Amino acid sequence: MEDIDNDLPEYRGPSKSQLKRDMTALQELGEELVALSRERLAKIDMPERLRDAVLDAQRITKHEARRRQMQFIGKLMRDVDAAPIREALDELKGLSAAANARQHHLEKLRTRLMEDEAAFGDLARDFPAADIQHLRQLRRNALREAQQGRPPRAYRELFRELRELGGASAAGEAET
Repeated sequence: MEDIDNDLPEYRGPSKSQLKRDMTALQELGEELVALSRERLAKIDMPERLRDAVLDAQRITKHEARRRQMQFIGKLMRDVDAAPIREALDELKGLSAAANARQHHLEKLRTRLMEDEAAFGDLARDFPAADIQHLRQLRRNALREAQQGRPPRAYRELFRELRELGGASAAGEAET
């Protein structure tokens, strides 16, 4: 009897087409990094050499030079674990489940603060570094704006302050 396994070709890894698709995906990820502002780019953890290449690409205006720089970024991306960079980009765009959950939590917290002054006690306990006096002032301004039918500037500012508190808290937890 013949062994059937001898007739099958031996697996030698991904095809050339698949490798090309993977490299193109890494280059596209690099293009997304180049499109970010410097502030957002600073929030993403990446090797210094890759960060320098991305910053160089942001300065380059000539088409061919930019294309070559993007290919270089794609080449650098091959040596980097792209998953954490992709997750950070998704979070910046608000696409990750964790970012959505954090957003909903902050919206509920803002609503609770708007409805009940006593919620500031919980907030002070959870975020000792919070400027409670400033947050109370924003709440009063937001209530006044709602009564007068004005645009919700203070309401939005209250959310921004809560988001910054939440971000600072998450960063503190990550360090410990």
